[in-house]
Amino acid sequence: MLENYAIEAGAPNPLGATFDGNGVNFAVFSRHATQVTLCLFDEAGHETHLIAMPERDGHVWHGYIPGMGPGQQYGYRVHGPYEPEEGHRFNPFKLLMDPYAKRLTGQPKWNDALYGYIQGEDDLTFDTRDSAPFMPRSIVTDPTFSWGEDAAPRIPMHKAVFYEAHVKGLTATHPKVERPGTYSAMASPAMLDHLTDLGVTSVELLPVQAFIDDPFLVERGLRNYWGYMTYGFFAPEPRYMSNGSIAEFQQMVARYHSAGIEVILDVVYNHTAEGSELGPTLNFRGLDNASYYRLAEDKRYYINDAGCGNSLNFDNPFTLRMVMDSLRYWVEVMHVDGFRFDLCSSLGRTDGVFKRDGPFFRAIRQDPVLNRVKLIAEPWDLGPDGYQLGAYQAPFGEWNDKFRDDTRQFWRGDDGMVSAMAARLTGSAMFFDHDGRAPTASVNFITAHDGFTLRDLVSYREKHNEANGEENRDGHSNNHSDNFGVEGETDDPEIRAKRSRRMRNLLATLMLSQGTPLMLAGDEIGNTQGGNNNTYCQDSEIGWIDWANRDDDLFAFCKAAIAFRKAHPVLRQRRFLHSKARHIDGEPDLFWRRVDGAPMTQEDWDNPDLKIITAEMRMASGSPAYISREPALLIVLNVGDATDLTLPPAPEGLTWMRCFDTAQDEVIVCKSDTHIVAQSVVVFELHPHPEGTSHAA
Repeated sequence: MLENYAIEAGAPNPLGATFDGNGVNFAVFSRHATQVTLCLFDEAGHETHLIAMPERDGHVWHGYIPGMGPGQQYGYRVHGPYEPEEGHRFNPFKLLMDPYAKRLTGQPKWNDALYGYIQGEDDLTFDTRDSAPFMPRSIVTDPTFSWGEDAAPRIPMHKAVFYEAHVKGLTATHPKVERPGTYSAMASPAMLDHLTDLGVTSVELLPVQAFIDDPFLVERGLRNYWGYMTYGFFAPEPRYMSNGSIAEFQQMVARYHSAGIEVILDVVYNHTAEGSELGPTLNFRGLDNASYYRLAEDKRYYINDAGCGNSLNFDNPFTLRMVMDSLRYWVEVMHVDGFRFDLCSSLGRTDGVFKRDGPFFRAIRQDPVLNRVKLIAEPWDLGPDGYQLGAYQAPFGEWNDKFRDDTRQFWRGDDGMVSAMAARLTGSAMFFDHDGRAPTASVNFITAHDGFTLRDLVSYREKHNEANGEENRDGHSNNHSDNFGVEGETDDPEIRAKRSRRMRNLLATLMLSQGTPLMLAGDEIGNTQGGNNNTYCQDSEIGWIDWANRDDDLFAFCKAAIAFRKAHPVLRQRRFLHSKARHIDGEPDLFWRRVDGAPMTQEDWDNPDLKIITAEMRMASGSPAYISREPALLIVLNVGDATDLTLPPAPEGLTWMRCFDTAQDEVIVCKSDTHIVAQSVVVFELHPHPEGTSHAA
């Protein structure tokens, strides 16, 4: 035992290490522990004091140290039964990170001492090696930040355009940023100029809560690039800090807000980095394994609905409290604007069963801090009945993978896709039109971090993940992709032109569809990953965006498509289109037409060879007067041959004019030509009739 340190009773709330100006209060939850020891370290990482927590209030152990301040490094050692078959894995030889730590010294250094059992033997054994030399320490932090006049942009979902990005991947090779790969680089003038010029409204960052590099990746010389192995739900990932201060993250958020852009975090609360019973003891397992995790009937083993070895136990009130405290911390202290929940179905499980109104959803929907920010679910996990697309309630939006798959298949030319594509174009009402939800609940995407980039989607038929070290077995095999006859890059001008048109058509479909569009960072400049569709471990040129070879023409198109969406309220509706007559003029809000102008019949919808969709859209029936209006848009998606289009009758004084065309060099046009080029997207708009002038192209 090292020298004692003066400690007082303190308080059980708040949990974590809290500096009050005079000292630090420490509070940590453990229901089944018999003793909790606070460990203090100097700046060199040497353990200087071991202090038994003096008080226990219910299941919260706490104490207060006067005179202590920010910068103090600490951790815990927890005593209790080591009975894996009963769900208990206490081991005081293992230094534990505070689950509420606001800052960490770095990453774990992989060593056998990090495991609670003896490596090479089964997990029922007990390891007595000290893990402290290999563990990051928690750091007492004062999160106070001078926000000035910072104000959240609070962009309504119907006006939002999401941009999924990786802090390092977006900035690592950009020629005009300092300290690439950091929060400060994310907030650089060059990045903000790019994003504001493009027109996106909300940047959705891949995980930035502290995560580990999995040991099997380290053995291969790789890293956990995406970050979906969280073990610190309050601490910003240290590898993205240039100066070790959480103020760097806060400054990033403030700069994004000043540019009118929201910051959304991709968060991973479904599992932790401790993995299965064969994983390391980093925090939760050693603090109270039986409380934090969902255990199998044989409590030695874990429920694994996330596919990563374990699942957090949301039936336990302190686990639920920790997640809610974490979310509120990121909103109130770090000023983020919302969250995308990885494998969100796992968060909705109670007694192992997904419940759309389970404890987590009830808690978050009534929370006055959280129910005012953006909440996006990845609506599935790997457990029983885990696929729950459309099952969530307001205010949640959901990633719509049906949009991704159906749009890809339609533009690849697969047979029988017209009906499905029509449903996606109009907001996937069969999934989302319930409980007062809006079309914006469908977060539409064609590409995301998990899968091909847009350029690779039109360049590769097969995945090429050899660099991941798994003999190309990892990643999705059914990508609904195309290569136009050549696998990978080519100098053939005809193939390059076809690929360019396909990318335009896919992006246009995304921006013209009802719902909330999400695009992958780098797609706007034609970024490639060389056919790797699972870059989770590629913290390298494979995973980083290639700014040196940017496609400026594609960027100009993407910028124009986003601007077109923003300019047309018909594309951004808060009510579903169900072909209902409108009181204002008796016209249906949605009308499906054939190219000859006649209405679509069931026979047309069932025709597997049909390759063109023509949708006449107006503001939805029942839209209130205060909503911005426009007469109508006629949207044509043509994956087939060239054809002439018969336009519907125009109201008196108006005429249909072509205003958007992916086959034109200038995508925004104004002409009366009704010829639809093969493999193109065209939009017609009602304009005032220019009397006495010609309407020829």
